Amino acid sequence: MRLLKTLVWLGSSRYDLRHFPGNARQRAGYELYLVQSGLPPSDWKSMPSIGAGVQEIRLHTELEHRVLYVAKFEEAIYVIHAFEKKSRKTARYDLELAKSRLSELLQKRRYGKQK
Repeated sequence: MRLLKTLVWLGSSRYDLRHFPGNARQRAGYELYLVQSGLPPSDWKSMPSIGAGVQEIRLHTELEHRVLYVAKFEEAIYVIHAFEKKSRKTARYDLELAKSRLSELLQKRRYGKQK
């Protein structure tokens, strides 16, 4: 039996995902379960423009939704951002918010290891 990696929700990512439509929320939960199990999500893309190790789960329902996460750390999978994608190109706001949350996470991890 494989142990699931812990999910850590950054900022409002959990709240935002909970407000996805039901089918997108359910799909996101399953995709995150796959990641927790050490498997790749069904449809994903690497997001190096946000930071090393950041990946995007793509959810295709009536609308497009995305869940950004980083799974490269041993202790947990960090869900950085969850949002509805309204155009072909990811909005600058969503990219900047994800970069900011990742930066904050990396600072906390760096600071925590110095103790």
